[in-house]
Amino acid sequence: MKKFIFSIMFMLANTLLFAQVTINVTSVSSTTPSNDDIYIAGNFNNWNPNNSSYKLTKSGNSYSIILPSGTGEAAYKFTRGSWATVEGDALGNVIQNRTFTYSSNAIINVSILGWEDKKTGGGNNSTALSNVKLLSNNFYMPQLNKNRRIWIYLPNDYETNLNKKYPVLYMHDGQNCFDKTTAFAGEWGIDETLNYKEKNGDKGCIVVAIDNGGASRLDEYSPYVNSQYGGGKGDDYVDFLVLTLKPYIDSAYRTFPDKNNTAMSGSSMGGLITMYALFKYPNIYGKAGIFSPAFWFSNQLYTYIITKSKSNNQKFYFVCGQNEGGNMANWQDSMNAVLQSKGYDKTTELKNLKKPEGTHSESFWNAEFGACYDWLFEDLKQNVKKNEKINNDIIVYPNPAKNRVFISSLSSKIESVFLYDYSGKLVELESVNRLQENQFQIDIQHLNQGYYLVKVNTDKGEFTKSFIVNK
Repeated sequence: MKKFIFSIMFMLANTLLFAQVTINVTSVSSTTPSNDDIYIAGNFNNWNPNNSSYKLTKSGNSYSIILPSGTGEAAYKFTRGSWATVEGDALGNVIQNRTFTYSSNAIINVSILGWEDKKTGGGNNSTALSNVKLLSNNFYMPQLNKNRRIWIYLPNDYETNLNKKYPVLYMHDGQNCFDKTTAFAGEWGIDETLNYKEKNGDKGCIVVAIDNGGASRLDEYSPYVNSQYGGGKGDDYVDFLVLTLKPYIDSAYRTFPDKNNTAMSGSSMGGLITMYALFKYPNIYGKAGIFSPAFWFSNQLYTYIITKSKSNNQKFYFVCGQNEGGNMANWQDSMNAVLQSKGYDKTTELKNLKKPEGTHSESFWNAEFGACYDWLFEDLKQNVKKNEKINNDIIVYPNPAKNRVFISSLSSKIESVFLYDYSGKLVELESVNRLQENQFQIDIQHLNQGYYLVKVNTDKGEFTKSFIVNK
């Protein structure tokens, strides 16, 4: 009898361990090209968008695939062979990753509503390069209760080097970053500049550009109210960037999420809100590119920064025209003086440039962006291989997670783990269990929804990864 029970338990264990899942696509968008193949990409195949082993079988107007056996929770999306042709909603906007949990003989029926490449950005005369796309035409901003268009630039090798991760630069006034057809008075040419640098050896950078709110631009780009011009919504805007947008980017794209690899840049009022963001969230942003900053808008920014402690591993690049109106150069000098008084080194952590030919214009910022990028990211160029090794060694899954998260190392012995929230505060953990020498399990049921960083101490050093709690 005992032998019989043991046999039954063994068969059940193997059924769970080697559970197969069948996915049926019962309908596809009418925009789907009839001759295109459809693939599934997920954490089970290193998110490869055109792996022939994961091509769906077509039968009439439906598609299906039986996935290899697995356990736990899986995340995935459908593509037509590249991330440029990934599935979207019915309008072609970005959607969250799909998920399922492996179980014996599970059958999942889904529909593909649309494709991201079936919407356009700047129109027929767009000057944006092919690796610029719309992340969304109406990305929801819960902190402001608004929707906004957001652009993303992916490095040239993003779709071919699938093990590579990248730093991220967040930029304001997204209309002006890539495309002359959407720009107010000329574009910055961010895509052309980075494309040129990558072809000449630069390791590449993801750029996320958020459109300004038009009439609400001044309100959103300052936490302080100017009696003549407005303001006061800057905290909500910065919170959106940190609490909503950055967690999404880090979960949907291959990024280095730590502060050394996270930068922000903007001009005029965009420079003001960049400055504020780096001091409100010093554990999130490590680099700032600040062009012709409108520091005149409120003296309260200076007071706020004076009250804050110096944060290690932060760099600030300032540039403006020597003769820009409103005493721009003097306001910029004053801010640099404040930073130096707080201990920021004027050579390694600060760059303060005033150009005689500089004007308050996109053409000036376009010309200066390349030098700013090189200076901000020069410290990373020597550590790319080290960073890739660090981030590839540690795996955090599932991501997003609900009740528990697993932390595994491919080649290191894990000694301890620590969890931090988005502000850098150490989170008290209720249950942390070592499952084996190179794997931990953390109970996260008590945590609020949001973005978290986990620091993992191993016999090979301290590694940092991010994940999202999604209730």
